Amino acid sequence: MIIKKLKVVTVLDRIEVIQGDITTLTVDAITNAANSSLLGGGGVDGAIHKAAGPSLLEECRKLNGCHTGEAKITAGYKLPAKWVIHTVGPVWQGGNHNEDELLARCYRNSLTLAEERGITTIAFPAISTGIYRFPLGRATKIAVTETWNFLRKNNTIDKVFFVCFGDSICQSYWTVIREILGEEEK
Repeated sequence: MIIKKLKVVTVLDRIEVIQGDITTLTVDAITNAANSSLLGGGGVDGAIHKAAGPSLLEECRKLNGCHTGEAKITAGYKLPAKWVIHTVGPVWQGGNHNEDELLARCYRNSLTLAEERGITTIAFPAISTGIYRFPLGRATKIAVTETWNFLRKNNTIDKVFFVCFGDSICQSYWTVIREILGEEEK
């Protein structure tokens, strides 16, 4: 008699919150919170360009920029990640300029692009919460909701990592995950 073990994998099993440096992760793809030029900048964007090396900038020049909410992909070059998905988050302007929908599109378009490329592990920073001043709690809720909605309908991505630069960002993600997903997964 053959006994098969069945492991039930829930959406929560496919989401992980970690504190650290996104440029050091060994995943299929990391997501870059890029500016619209895709030519590097500060924060996560600058760190990714620095860690990947000059070939990333060369490839980004050929992409002719990226609109807010959209996503484009390049090789990872010197990064442990094979791919970099560049997405441009909205600058916070008080919440009355379609910022929520534009940020939601960043996650949807990045995850769709990952699915199209056969990417099974992807890491996201807290898009738009740095110099773009998107309120952290609001941005976190959008990130978790969009990711959860995608994972419920798609089995192509095995794991999504939310990579947090500091304690307050990690706490925000865990709070939102408990609020949104805690009841859903029971």
